[in-house]
Amino acid sequence: MSIKLRLTVMNFLQFFVWGAWLITIANYWFGTKQWDGTQFGAIFSTMGIASLFMPTLMGIIADRWVNAERLYIGLHLLYAVCLIYLAQVSNPDSFFTVMLLAMCCYMPTLALSNSIAYSSLTKGNHDLIKAFPLIRVWGTVGFIAAMWLTNLTGNKATEYQFYIAAGGSIFLGIYAMFMIPKCPPQHLTKENAKLSELLGLEAFKLFGNYKMALFFIFSMFLGAALQLTNAYGDVFLSEFAFYPKYADSLVVERSTIIMSISQISETLFILAIPFFLKRFGIRNVMLFAMIAWVLRFGLFAYGDPSSGLWMIILSCIVYGMAFDFFNISGSLFVETSTDSKIRSSAQGLFMMMTNGIGAILGSQVSGWLIDKYYTKPFDTLAGLATRLETSTDNPKLLDFIAGKGVQITNGTFDSAIYLKDWQHIWLAFAIYTLVIVIAFSILFKHKHDPKDLENTGH
Repeated sequence: MSIKLRLTVMNFLQFFVWGAWLITIANYWFGTKQWDGTQFGAIFSTMGIASLFMPTLMGIIADRWVNAERLYIGLHLLYAVCLIYLAQVSNPDSFFTVMLLAMCCYMPTLALSNSIAYSSLTKGNHDLIKAFPLIRVWGTVGFIAAMWLTNLTGNKATEYQFYIAAGGSIFLGIYAMFMIPKCPPQHLTKENAKLSELLGLEAFKLFGNYKMALFFIFSMFLGAALQLTNAYGDVFLSEFAFYPKYADSLVVERSTIIMSISQISETLFILAIPFFLKRFGIRNVMLFAMIAWVLRFGLFAYGDPSSGLWMIILSCIVYGMAFDFFNISGSLFVETSTDSKIRSSAQGLFMMMTNGIGAILGSQVSGWLIDKYYTKPFDTLAGLATRLETSTDNPKLLDFIAGKGVQITNGTFDSAIYLKDWQHIWLAFAIYTLVIVIAFSILFKHKHDPKDLENTGH
């Protein structure tokens, strides 16, 4: 089996074991468990907390002491164990703890998989700009396959989504034992190296470079937005079921499959990355990604399952550019701007800023904001009917109220029903990313030199 094919299978499974639950966990959390939004923000922040130190730590170990593929295998097997236990957890506090352990195992494998691919392709004298996107696109296919499997098996709101992911991770660990090339430590550190060099902390000196510091800062701010649609997108579509006129729509019944258009779009934009990078340069490709995030959120704000369906579909399409243009161009920016002996550590640092600090800020702040400012109480039948754009005697509305365990007396509820104001939630996110676009376009300067990209091919 060729190295490209082996790396392709690895990427497929790498994202399959994430896609099985990442998009649908909100339905399990809010729909099945009925836990609150602030706690849910904490759950998504586990990815950020783990990314604060685990990718960097594993990158340091891979740079100096342990083969990257061995770390990769061990982490995936531990991730599977955590997911199996997670499916049995019955309270939000324990769920947070187990999810944090799972993310400590999974998040560093994202950076390690990139390092393994870059190392293996470089040794085989492949052009990274041409070869890597064609391999990475199969990661997106794996993510889509997992989403479809979870939705079509009726498990988008059940604990079995975690078992699906665990099974895939065990298979990936076994596959990697036999099929992933050896990636031994570089051992490029001098014998009389300082402690900071031995620990791989030299990567943090990149903050001393103005351009690199700006890049990492913007990575953090954009990282706050990266997981928002993963966290809330599927539940946003599912909650159109509250509106009687949309309750039986395809968007509600197959929300996860609708969301998978985002990942299908990724496959197309990944394949377009070589052209965009060589034509426009890394800086402009990152800027295109940020503009796409504004469109992603703005279109969601005004979309609906009927006349606004085209906005939901278009939002999913632009997601491909929003997500992959930044992640892959950012990874290649680090690859072409750092010394080889700290490269794995630098990739880990990039992950730490985007999926670490940025994700923590985005998850925690968004969860708090949604609970405090964008979750509205309704305590009368008339008020709820107006909000859901229907009549007070609509049978589906009355079934919805009964399903919430609420009793009606003279048009008044015995306890309030809370609904999220999704339009203003998405608009707030759109304004946030628009500010990032303006600041990045003014402050971040990077001259496009095609030779920088050509240098990644040897």
